[in-house]
Amino acid sequence: MTDATLLLIEGKHAEHPTFTPALRKKGFIVELVSSGNEALARLAEGFIPELIVVNAATLRTSGKRICQSLRERTAGLPILLILDEDREVEKIDADAILSLPFTAQKLVNRIRHLLPSDGKDSIHAGPIRLDIQKRMVRCSGKQARLTPRLVSLLKALIEHRGEVIERKTLFSQVWETNYTDDTRTLDVHVSWLRHAIEADPNKPQYLKTIRGLGYRLDV
Repeated sequence: MTDATLLLIEGKHAEHPTFTPALRKKGFIVELVSSGNEALARLAEGFIPELIVVNAATLRTSGKRICQSLRERTAGLPILLILDEDREVEKIDADAILSLPFTAQKLVNRIRHLLPSDGKDSIHAGPIRLDIQKRMVRCSGKQARLTPRLVSLLKALIEHRGEVIERKTLFSQVWETNYTDDTRTLDVHVSWLRHAIEADPNKPQYLKTIRGLGYRLDV
């Protein structure tokens, strides 16, 4: 699974390895912060990753309090904790704990194990992942089941991501009709789709309205 968005909490102590370059090389989108408070601030701004990595070894802490605060803010997101080799593993609310030393590949493998798997009928664009067979969409920590029509709509947008699709063209393609005089149904479905993928449907980050033209998926 590539292109998954990670929130990595990692300090700047030179005696400990940084995993940021290795994770980015493997295709992960890494948002790097240097403290638990900074991570909570990013989450408060509406940033929702698919997994959180707490490199407590670089923070000279057990990570227990950070994990607890993160869990209270993001109950459904997996948390992976990295500890110093001589740090005792306490009762910490993390989905996985790795103690140094270990290879970057072991970290990558553990992250992939914690992330939801993509089936063969899945397509994705940036943080948006659509399982066509199961009619499930995941985006930045959110997950929702879609109607068959919404699956077709999102599939069309993903296939033409970054492009402006005129409303009549999009309506004709998704509804498989030549009658395009009334596209209000399309607008309603776009609204439903925004509720499924956007952190704030009223201020869409991904599914944009291009006034007078149509819609564009920005990822």
